[in-house]
Amino acid sequence: MIAYAAADLIWATRIKRTAEALGLRARPCRTPDALRDRLADSDVRAFIVDLTLGEPAIDLVATVREHPAGRRVRVLAFGPHVQRDLMQRARDAGADDVLPRGALDRDLPDLLIRLDATER
Repeated sequence: MIAYAAADLIWATRIKRTAEALGLRARPCRTPDALRDRLADSDVRAFIVDLTLGEPAIDLVATVREHPAGRRVRVLAFGPHVQRDLMQRARDAGADDVLPRGALDRDLPDLLIRLDATER
């Protein structure tokens, strides 16, 4: 399963629909508590987080890394290319990959396939 937190319905819908079209499960997790629960009870292989959520996005990345099951989860953060400081903070918090929104938009199907297949 791929968990995700998106700042708006457009990205949430795009991630979920693309995953489903590929035969992958994708579920939203917008709070640290919801993410901890998902990590504890599901085979989460990856977490995608929208950096336009601001500070909560960084908290979600840290939540993955602090959870015992989070060591095997690949974290992909995405956001506006002009927010370099926020992208660096996501890396510092433990994101494996940090992409500008355009790259996510262009490569979403391939990224989801690779994230689902990832074994850390």
